[in-house]
Amino acid sequence: MKRTVKIGKKTIGDNHPCFVIAEIGINHNGDLNNAKKLIDLAVECGCDAVKFQKRTVELVYTKEELERERPNVFGKTNGDLKRGLEFGKKEYDEINKYCKKKKILWFASCWDKLSVDFIDQYNPPCYKIASALLTDDELLKYTKAKGKPILLSTGMSSTEQIDHAMSILGTDNTVIMHCTSTYPTNTDEINLNAIKTLKEKYPCPIGYSGHERGITPSILAVALGACVIERHITLDRTSWGSDQAASLEAKGLKSMVRDIRQVPALLSDGKKVVYERELPIIEKLRKV
Repeated sequence: MKRTVKIGKKTIGDNHPCFVIAEIGINHNGDLNNAKKLIDLAVECGCDAVKFQKRTVELVYTKEELERERPNVFGKTNGDLKRGLEFGKKEYDEINKYCKKKKILWFASCWDKLSVDFIDQYNPPCYKIASALLTDDELLKYTKAKGKPILLSTGMSSTEQIDHAMSILGTDNTVIMHCTSTYPTNTDEINLNAIKTLKEKYPCPIGYSGHERGITPSILAVALGACVIERHITLDRTSWGSDQAASLEAKGLKSMVRDIRQVPALLSDGKKVVYERELPIIEKLRKV
């Protein structure tokens, strides 16, 4: 029996409903109204939580990277873009209030220790470690010290690197998320059988963070045992932004959540039976 993790009032693990996360990330494009629209979309489609990304820009990026020329809607440099996309306390106060009103959980991927402390003031139900940060031992230890469940994404990570991260985080309050860090992810890069490999190796819930086009891999992931599904969402896949093309719009998100909720009934208990609704068909079609 796999261990379970509690996120808010939801129990994550085998034989429990799949926990569906709509990742807003930075797809709000620095606009709080867009963020609220995306929260509404997640609620309407039946998601369990929404997730943002939080960075202390001056800590995450070098001075040279921030000064690099990159014309964008906020200015002329990469720093202008990164600062323009970053929400501060005013916006997160409103997000916290809005999510409570809409009765949906929210949390964030924190890219540095100051961001962990910033998000901690809102008492999030859990934290997310992004794939890029799986090898940051200091951040893993700092996040774990908050005492909340942790979702660990494993994109661009070797088995040895995952083992090392798990030696820090432990399995008691961790969900491992199978992930491939390409945007969008090609079919031959998705490797859903890695979910089974992770389930066999680690005594904790296993999830899937997808960046593919479409919804089929995410549904198959649940059939293979993923207890958590995370997908980026967007108001418009043609919008500017690095994550938009790998995101789901309203129609796709609604279909994905609907189909995920059907997986337990589709799989059933594996016992071969004759169903009552088959009896008249037997009488009609069988000669003996």
